[in-house]
Amino acid sequence: MSRTTTTIETTTGTAGTTGTGTSGETAGTAGTMTTAQVIERFNEAFTAHDPTLLAGLVADECVMVSVQPAPEGTRYEGLDACLGFWQELAADTNTAFRPQEVFVFGDRAVIRWNVYFGGGEVNEVFGDAHAGSAWVAGVNLMHIRDGRIVEALGYSKSP
Repeated sequence: MSRTTTTIETTTGTAGTTGTGTSGETAGTAGTMTTAQVIERFNEAFTAHDPTLLAGLVADECVMVSVQPAPEGTRYEGLDACLGFWQELAADTNTAFRPQEVFVFGDRAVIRWNVYFGGGEVNEVFGDAHAGSAWVAGVNLMHIRDGRIVEALGYSKSP
């Protein structure tokens, strides 16, 4: 069984493990979620298969590049495109998303993850290259501004 570790590093050099993301990181404005909080809720949407948790996390100007097709992925621009992509993926109960590690550095985050496929059916997001796979490993590079995701770049290992 995999374990999830959230590691927070701030520009002051403070590092630690936390589930709240409060190790010295400041929010953009009062009531704005920190980068760690945004990433924690983002990951929970996928682990719990609850796409409603993604509401309010994506900026109007968000740009997201998916893991497939390799090597460039598919580019999605804007709130509707990015949110729609992630909500569909989060709702897919045939996949099991398991974050392995999360690193937060100010307004940036790195999510190292595994996705497991149930019933031998690979989600179309991961493409035909993974058709014979039970799982895939990957990483997302995230940029958060004012408590919302403005950029997400996805990469995965290809068989």
